[in-house]
Amino acid sequence: MSPTTPPTRIFLVGLMGAGKTTLGKQLAKALKLKFVDSDDEIEKRTGVTIATIFDIEGEAGFRDREATVIDELTQRDGIVLATGGGAVLREENRKHLKQRGTTVYLNATVEHLYSRTKRDRKRPLLQTADPKTRLQELFELRDPLYREVAEIVLSTGKQPVKTVLQHLLKQLETSSTTP
Repeated sequence: MSPTTPPTRIFLVGLMGAGKTTLGKQLAKALKLKFVDSDDEIEKRTGVTIATIFDIEGEAGFRDREATVIDELTQRDGIVLATGGGAVLREENRKHLKQRGTTVYLNATVEHLYSRTKRDRKRPLLQTADPKTRLQELFELRDPLYREVAEIVLSTGKQPVKTVLQHLLKQLETSSTTP
């Protein structure tokens, strides 16, 4: 049996706190690919934080910037891309994610997401009186969109990152052997 070649464009989608950055860095290292976080890329290009962009331009302005970055990054080879949690809201982003690489939905329960994000003040959409309810609303809105673009759905519950990484590597190997 000949070894399979893993995909060279892997896109991670999921809500904030699902583990896209943490797992993405480990995955890129394991596959010898470059890791890129779309939110970090936007901050690098603008010289300000995502929260500042939200404050000045609103969510719509941020989503415009995000769409440009997603379009560019999904065309790069040799990349593991962690997308922002709301990247799937725009149809053009979903199209790019679905057509240009292998998209993996990192799924976690609202409870897990909340426990991972409750102390994080850098997430503009959670700066509300009831962030857990907000996460639930975001989950209900976005879960079908994540599933629409994903070739692989992977639960990131309470397992250690290494365990999730091993599951993902196996699934990527399997998906690359399927015609």
